Amino acid sequence: MDIFGDRWKQHPQRVAAAWRARVRDADTVLIAGDISWALKLPEALPDLAWIDALPGRKVLSRGNHDYWWESTGRVRRQLPPSLAVVQGDALDLGDVVVCGTRGWITPDTPGFKPDEDQVVYNRELIRLDLALQAARKLAAGAKPIVVMVHYPPFLDHRPTEFARRIAASGAVACVYGHLHRPHDWAVATQGVVDGVYYQLTSCDYLGFGPVAVRGLGHEAAGTVPPPPE
Repeated sequence: MDIFGDRWKQHPQRVAAAWRARVRDADTVLIAGDISWALKLPEALPDLAWIDALPGRKVLSRGNHDYWWESTGRVRRQLPPSLAVVQGDALDLGDVVVCGTRGWITPDTPGFKPDEDQVVYNRELIRLDLALQAARKLAAGAKPIVVMVHYPPFLDHRPTEFARRIAASGAVACVYGHLHRPHDWAVATQGVVDGVYYQLTSCDYLGFGPVAVRGLGHEAAGTVPPPPE
């Protein structure tokens, strides 16, 4: 990852140190995509084992670079013990329900190619609907719902169809990633929009350490550090 800038130097060691300092075995960590550069699942297993060795339970959703994630069923069968995934479905964590999907660029995004992107966009909206439906069933109106997507659900601060559906579902929080340039961080939509707290959780934006999910009533514990220089 060093090819993407000096801020990535020794990032595995920095992630592990911050993780061990902040996360306990009873905690759950959400990882919103771009987990491994591997192209095939067997090649990703060492990376997943590295995450498994860190404290806590981990819930993963897919990113656009997770090419190894071809079949969610196959991924689930080979996950290490402390890992779980959400992909068009939901998971009851006890105090909260988490659901998610990858998301995609929207038809309004510059560079959107209808011949290539429209089918993926439509499929991801269907997966989001399935995820939110499953989450509402598990939550039964008694637990908050947290949504994981990889792509930002806003374009130039305007809600995309993903954000509109997340808000309509009654979810309280949404974490997303994908953005790795300081300019994009500066203009990313964060905070409460239509009742949902949106939070950028790209690893380099957070300084390679986990933070608390915001929107669940404990914002003081989830203060996002300033982006690294």
